[in-house]
Amino acid sequence: MSFVVRGLESLNLFTANAKRLAAFYRDKVGLKVSFEGMMGENEEIYELKLGKGPNLYIIDHSRVKGKNKNPDMIIFNIEVDDIKKEVARLKRAKVKQIQPTYHVEGYGWISTFADVDGNYFQFVQVRPTPAKKK
Repeated sequence: MSFVVRGLESLNLFTANAKRLAAFYRDKVGLKVSFEGMMGENEEIYELKLGKGPNLYIIDHSRVKGKNKNPDMIIFNIEVDDIKKEVARLKRAKVKQIQPTYHVEGYGWISTFADVDGNYFQFVQVRPTPAKKK
């Protein structure tokens, strides 16, 4: 049996408090909340835009409690144009940096942070910043 993978449709982060986690990604990270709603009786859902890629959904889940105990298992990357500027902005916002910015040859620059649930996410710059016109 074969099938065609069309792409990654979305990334879901389940949490005990979707409103708080969505506010972190909106207010601290700078992602745009494009949808807020309810799933079922009492679970909130928030859709956040990730540029041209799949959207990030933050969703209440009754079986999720406390902070992520193994945040190294899954880390998602958010591509930025100017990693130095964006890392400085997150530091000013007091977002916990897990790994300082480092270079991966043939790929680009990476810096790892933690959200309020203890999940890890990374800012990455995989293309050089375009030269400014004079």
